[in-house]
Amino acid sequence: MAGSVLEIKNLHVQIEGKQILKGVDLTIKGGEFHAVMGPNGTGKSTLASAIMGHPKYEITEGTVHLDGEDVLEMEVDERARAGLFLGMQYPSEISGVTTSDFLRSSINARREEGDEIPLMKFIKEMDSALDFLEIDKNMAQRYLNEGFSGGEKKRNEILQLMLLKPEIAILDEIDSGLDIDALKVVSKGINKLRDENFGCLIITHYQRLLNYITPDHVHVMMQGRVVKSGGPELAQRLEAEGYEWIKEELGIEDETVGQNA
Repeated sequence: MAGSVLEIKNLHVQIEGKQILKGVDLTIKGGEFHAVMGPNGTGKSTLASAIMGHPKYEITEGTVHLDGEDVLEMEVDERARAGLFLGMQYPSEISGVTTSDFLRSSINARREEGDEIPLMKFIKEMDSALDFLEIDKNMAQRYLNEGFSGGEKKRNEILQLMLLKPEIAILDEIDSGLDIDALKVVSKGINKLRDENFGCLIITHYQRLLNYITPDHVHVMMQGRVVKSGGPELAQRLEAEGYEWIKEELGIEDETVGQNA
């Protein structure tokens, strides 16, 4: 079976009347890993949030399709059921819901009624993923992200990714705040999913993550749009030379569109 395709065309997004994305075009296919890089405030996280339907972000123009289906017409939960996944930069803490209950409910939400995952199969899969990600099994019984360290929260996002097995994952700065050991573990979890039926969009500031996860395509965002694309060598050049050469090449003076975009 061929992998899914996420097509983003001419996407314009604003927040409280301020235009952040100004015509983003990206196509992510199953089997492909794309990295989106760029300085702070250029629209990278806005792209992730807009695709997943965050109510703060108003889409004023453009389209997003998953396997030909109009993503922008779907509710947030429908986008997740359709096979989209967002690994968040700042995961929320949820009191009263254990990590294991959340994971099992999330898996069942993507399955047909009457086809819920058997409890023992779920426990076996969860325990295997916990071991793979070097996560203490006690974490599964703690409330979701409550009191977790930054590294634990990021590993928990990858735990969800491994168990939910989405068609297309968007990882928003999943490497931020991680020490080198946690970065290696998180990267190992992402790489484990790599096959022709899984596509991934990795938003990052740093080449260091891409030392462990080799992207097929690298895109640079400035001024709310993709201004340059290439292969892994583009990320390596950005690490060595920064973004100034792109700004000079394209005549860009201010690459940003606003704070925390």
